[in-house]
Amino acid sequence: MKREMDSNFQVMGESFWTKRILTFEEASEYSGISRSYLYKLTSAKKIPFYKPSGKLVFFLRTELESWLLQNRSKPESEIEAEAQAYLTKGKK
Repeated sequence: MKREMDSNFQVMGESFWTKRILTFEEASEYSGISRSYLYKLTSAKKIPFYKPSGKLVFFLRTELESWLLQNRSKPESEIEAEAQAYLTKGKK
């Protein structure tokens, strides 16, 4: 699947999977966020983006990835381990 997408989204010989700076369309495809929702996020300044010419919107791939990975939900096993550690620490 990734190989298929790679070949479909070649821009000047460079895949958006490895590009440092993404266009609006590339960011939408890369993140899986619809273009309309991505537009809402940029309009509300809820996502980091760059607008050097005042019209075109660009994203740093690393910032986009960081934004996508925020608000991590812990799995139940991790929560239980933290609870156990807290309880054993309190008994000392």
